[in-house]
Amino acid sequence: MKTYFITGIGTDIGKTIVSAILVEGLQADYWKPIQSGDLHQSDTMKVQGLISNSTSHFFPEAYRLTEPMSPHAAAAIDGVTINLDSITVPSTNNNLIIEGAGGLMVPLNNDFLVIDLIEKLKAEVILVSRNYLGSINHTLLSVEALQLRNIPIKGIIFNGNRVNTSENFICEYTGLKSLFHIDNEQTIDKQTILKYAAEPNIKSLF
Repeated sequence: MKTYFITGIGTDIGKTIVSAILVEGLQADYWKPIQSGDLHQSDTMKVQGLISNSTSHFFPEAYRLTEPMSPHAAAAIDGVTINLDSITVPSTNNNLIIEGAGGLMVPLNNDFLVIDLIEKLKAEVILVSRNYLGSINHTLLSVEALQLRNIPIKGIIFNGNRVNTSENFICEYTGLKSLFHIDNEQTIDKQTILKYAAEPNIKSLF
């Protein structure tokens, strides 16, 4: 069984949509270790509402924080300290998609970042990138940070408007594969997720 950690080059890049597509395409289980804010409509709830299969299991978050802020700041407001030792991969016999919070260098507490959590969980990374001015820099920095720690990267998923010059440069420079591309969709619903879940490259993730 495969375990993939979905992280992005920043915030609001499309990690939750990518997670839903992969959960559907791999009939995988889903886990978001840390949820900051939007507890009434958490990322776990969003993914649940977007998938059509009855196989996927959704594990509860290790930390549910009330404020939509960086986890370390949200935890301080809630009077909580995020302890990496208390965050362990759920036991499952299925493929597992883990969704991170923000980008790699988002602080979880005064000592540890999201990238430290990825390293602890020993999961292979799928990096979500979105084309905007500066996204090449942000993507290459994210890849370099992962490679410096010898964290395996399965590939990149580009989200939003296609910019072939940027995407081609990123893949050629890093040597990573573009797994698939998500277009700007007017509506994100179950049918949208099913469409992308049928991408041939998703089957190669097994």
